Amino acid sequence: MAVLKVKFTKTKRDKLAQILWILNWISVVSGIILFSLGLFLKIEIKKRNEVMAKGDINSVPNMLISVGVIACIINFLGGKICYDCSDANKFSRWKLVMLPYIVCTFCFTFCILVGALMCYTMRNELEESLYLGLRDAIKFYKDTDIPGRCFLKKTVDMLQIGFQCCGNNGFRDWFEIQWVSARYLNMASKEVLDRLKSNVDGKFLVDGVPFSCCNPSSPRPCIQYQLTNNSAHYNYDFLTEELNIWVKGCREALLDHYTAIMRSIGIAALLIWLFELSVLIGVRYLQTAMKNVLLLGDLEGESDGWLLENSFVETAKYNINIIKNLGKANQISTVSGMNDPNINVQNANCGKTNVTKSIPAA
Repeated sequence: MAVLKVKFTKTKRDKLAQILWILNWISVVSGIILFSLGLFLKIEIKKRNEVMAKGDINSVPNMLISVGVIACIINFLGGKICYDCSDANKFSRWKLVMLPYIVCTFCFTFCILVGALMCYTMRNELEESLYLGLRDAIKFYKDTDIPGRCFLKKTVDMLQIGFQCCGNNGFRDWFEIQWVSARYLNMASKEVLDRLKSNVDGKFLVDGVPFSCCNPSSPRPCIQYQLTNNSAHYNYDFLTEELNIWVKGCREALLDHYTAIMRSIGIAALLIWLFELSVLIGVRYLQTAMKNVLLLGDLEGESDGWLLENSFVETAKYNINIIKNLGKANQISTVSGMNDPNINVQNANCGKTNVTKSIPAA
């Protein structure tokens, strides 16, 4: 029994073809939107490439860009097919093409769904990439005179100012590394030498942060050195230092930024998927209705259209049997010697003949 069978008159078939022609052109625009969203996400990731570790974080934007391009091509072709389906004579040219087209379009719409879901599953990979990238960027913050790293100080400072964050996980990350270059340290100072000797690795570690961590909304001048020493500053308690510096880590700030972008892109991709799926259903109805018109031979009469010619279970069993039987036609069974081309073939004697010699009687 056919699934969701609908009866179409000639007027209904013509209107369905016209509506699908318009919807396919709208789908071309949706493909351009998918392409633009993927390109936008790729550019946004590229902006912070210096503070991200190399990984598969570009898989989502690349997926959206590819799907957007394919959408434009498929829907352009679909518009042409639906336009010709208003005429039964023109439909005969596409009769053999429509079913493969519907199958390809179904796979394509599934790719849109996968791309939308990937926007929500990318967070873990992005978080790890940001953690490793920010850790290295902060580590090389002081290397302003080393080629390949001299830009990291500006990058990190602009990042902390723009996203109102400090450090990787928080401002205390700056306490664990030497972020002041040795060229700016007074090696004649006893305090500097004592700090260098007190550290096993010979690093100049301070309980301070770069100026870019300062909060401009602070009611007092920014305190960026000796943050945990209450006696070093008047009327100061380091437990309330959020009044002076940003306490939110840059990894969390960037993760929230990209998560918001990907959530919006994911919602847009899901809406486009639903729209493409509805167009695909309409094309399937049009294809089956026009096919049945040709079988009936009455181009002006009514015809049935459906999503599946048989039930879901029967269709699934039929397709599974087709998959199982793939290639079996070319196989040669050798069970018990069946179909063996060498069976029942007489062996040649290589030119020898058995001659019976008679012995003369004595």
